[in-house]
Amino acid sequence: MIRVDGLRKTYGDFPAVVGSDFEVGDGEIFGVVGPNGAGKTTTLKMLAGLVEPTEGTATIGEYDAGDAEMRRHLGFLPEESPLYEDMTARSYLRFFADLYDVPREEATRRTEDTLDRLELEHRDRRLGDMSKGMKRKVAIARSLVNDPELLIYDEPASGLDPLTTNYVLEFTRDLAERGKTVVFSAHNLYHVESVCDRVVIMNRGEIIARGTVPEIRAEHGETSYHVFTTVPVEETDVVGADVTDAVDVAADTAVDATPDTDASAGPETYRSVVADMDAVESVRSAAEKAGGEVVDIRTREPSLEDIFLDLAGRPPETRDDGKGRPVAAQADGGVETLDGDGGDRSGHARDDGGAR
Repeated sequence: MIRVDGLRKTYGDFPAVVGSDFEVGDGEIFGVVGPNGAGKTTTLKMLAGLVEPTEGTATIGEYDAGDAEMRRHLGFLPEESPLYEDMTARSYLRFFADLYDVPREEATRRTEDTLDRLELEHRDRRLGDMSKGMKRKVAIARSLVNDPELLIYDEPASGLDPLTTNYVLEFTRDLAERGKTVVFSAHNLYHVESVCDRVVIMNRGEIIARGTVPEIRAEHGETSYHVFTTVPVEETDVVGADVTDAVDVAADTAVDATPDTDASAGPETYRSVVADMDAVESVRSAAEKAGGEVVDIRTREPSLEDIFLDLAGRPPETRDDGKGRPVAAQADGGVETLDGDGGDRSGHARDDGGAR
């Protein structure tokens, strides 16, 4: 469905997106995550044909991303999606259906079906009188009036209450089950982890991790084992940790296990945090020699958020600006302003929801 090769976008001398390469398959939910200024929105707008790449290509099916015909097969939802507030939900969606030359009877059927699935009531209320969550549902419905094969959603659940957020996530899963391809960005990594088939993590314009969540966890995360014993364990290759300690474990360090206050592990227990099962066995053996035993073993796998915070927190690398000059990458508000406001294919600000 989507193929991206060497995609790059610079604003002046600053590279907002640097050499992105990825593919998205039919019916896949593909997540793009990263901090402010990472290049997420710029990437999505290049895919949607709203921003012209400085270098590289993005192909959507048989079309180049900049091909106007491609947009008939695309539904785009920007992070900020102003609506025509004097219209009702129904009249607004009919208006966009007319722009796509959707027959009136078919447009009505699609609109009502989509609003039913989004559980939107008060469809004849002025959009200006609707809540933020209701407006977001209307904007999502707008992205579907042309029955697109590809949906690109920029922060679809941003600023919504938990109930509305859940509707949006469930609706995203439903779209994929119906054969739609969905690409979306998000700051809430739990949302990404719960719905995406694959993910790319961006930072300072570059893709720094990619794959399924289990693949990213295997490559960039570290599984740790919390071993609870009835006696303190000494002189073993383990690391003792406080109950409030994180599991950033320094391997091969011989220290005593520390008392644990977790009542569920039993009275007077001690906890050691180790990196592999060999070390677990070392703790077990040492506990038995000291007259005690292991009473519990718990596995902790890093979440996508843990991995993201680790990767995004690493120092930036110096990179080339495309003209042979080094540029120190940074993620500041100025870059995010360009990234968030985006532009048309000449670089001027525009945000119309993708209708043509």
